Amino acid sequence: MDAVPSRLDVIPVPPDRPSSPRLDRRSVLRSAGGGALALVALGAVTACSDKAPPAPDVLVDQEVSARTDAVWAKAAIATAPEHTAALTTVAEQRTQHADALRTEIDRATGVYGDGTKPKSATPPVAAPVAPAPPPDLTALRSRLTDSQASAAALATTLSGYRAGLLGSISACCATHVGVLLA
Repeated sequence: MDAVPSRLDVIPVPPDRPSSPRLDRRSVLRSAGGGALALVALGAVTACSDKAPPAPDVLVDQEVSARTDAVWAKAAIATAPEHTAALTTVAEQRTQHADALRTEIDRATGVYGDGTKPKSATPPVAAPVAPAPPPDLTALRSRLTDSQASAAALATTLSGYRAGLLGSISACCATHVGVLLA
């Protein structure tokens, strides 16, 4: 009597059919579920990783320059008292420039919904110290010329309000040098 084949017996594969493994529905679903789980895990890991802190705002150097120019203009009154009115105007306007730049830096940083500000990569600028000895008009003119050129160069790389702000600051510095302190 012939033995009845069992399920465990190896069934020979006919030579005309390839012997590649078949994927059944259960295997496909298992693979898809594992892939989805891997994507969720990867997303969680990358979301919780520390990001590099943002770079300081490009306007910070302009703010430092404006505050330093204001201090230099006030200090130059000691060497050129006959230009006190012009130097006071320069100091006041350069302080206004610095304040406008700080306002724009803070605006770009943003504010949370509860009114608090995020930790900024651009902390407030420390007040510069007056130079010793006090600068003369030539040194102040040179400094203002450098500030004008720097603001103009940066304005060409930016757009919108920031470009306009820097263009205005550049024009004002040129006026200080060419008109007020001439």
